[in-house]
Amino acid sequence: MTGGRNKYLVVSLVLIVAAIWGGSFVVMKDTLHRINVNSFLGWRFMIATVVMAALRPKALLHIRGKFLMKGLLVGSLLGGGYIFQTFGLTQTTVAKTGFITGLYAIFTPLMAAGLFKKHVTKIQWAATVLAFAGLAMLSFKGLSLGLGESLVLVSAILFAGHIIALSEWSSGMDTYALTLIQMATVSAISFLAALKQGVEMPHDSGVWQAIIYTAVLASAFAFLIQTWTQSFMAPTAIGILLTMEYIFAAAFGVIFGHESLGSRTLFGGALVIFAMLVIITSEQKMDPHVEEKVEA
Repeated sequence: MTGGRNKYLVVSLVLIVAAIWGGSFVVMKDTLHRINVNSFLGWRFMIATVVMAALRPKALLHIRGKFLMKGLLVGSLLGGGYIFQTFGLTQTTVAKTGFITGLYAIFTPLMAAGLFKKHVTKIQWAATVLAFAGLAMLSFKGLSLGLGESLVLVSAILFAGHIIALSEWSSGMDTYALTLIQMATVSAISFLAALKQGVEMPHDSGVWQAIIYTAVLASAFAFLIQTWTQSFMAPTAIGILLTMEYIFAAAFGVIFGHESLGSRTLFGGALVIFAMLVIITSEQKMDPHVEEKVEA
């Protein structure tokens, strides 16, 4: 298998993750009216943790010392992102939440360059600007920075930090064990956040179905793939590719939710897709052992 084919396989896996996350919007749309959000997240990530531990219990043996601390920090960034995003969503619109969350595509190269002196190429910067413009076209309808918007902005920064932290620390680590720690950490943070309202049990089969889908596919599988690919892909590239989540969400909304797409949405989506293609076709500095990782 050639290095080029390996690159496209890895990109395809990241896009599958984006599609799964995009589908989650449709799956969860009505569910969150029947259970508070933090309880939903707590059960979702707890089930993801249990499933992963049951499938590969030996991974627990690798969780110790500095590895555990790094996993807890990465998981805290992810969990914090979800918590701030959730609270922000209760104070502002879905459209603004989607747009501001997508700003992690901008924060990722800025933070990577500022904190870790990562080199961001001109092509990557161009793709980042294109993705930003596309996201703005998709969901921006005027913005005043109130409490809700401020909370979601914090979540975007935390999500960018999560992407960068994975790129810094996932290389050479047990990807499965690192993902397991992240899932357990997010579950713990979510249940703690739910204490104020009270932890709720899922009330019906529809809620359980949404939890199981998001636990197995959108959490355990998706974050395992993200953690693995970030051991050899640049954080900026990952950030751009994951903005496709909002394109898939719009597409699934049309297919399953019978929503309509205006010209502005189509143009914004085209910009995001073009930004993705720029990233895919550009030269990425990947790990020299990527071929071995893909074929393993």
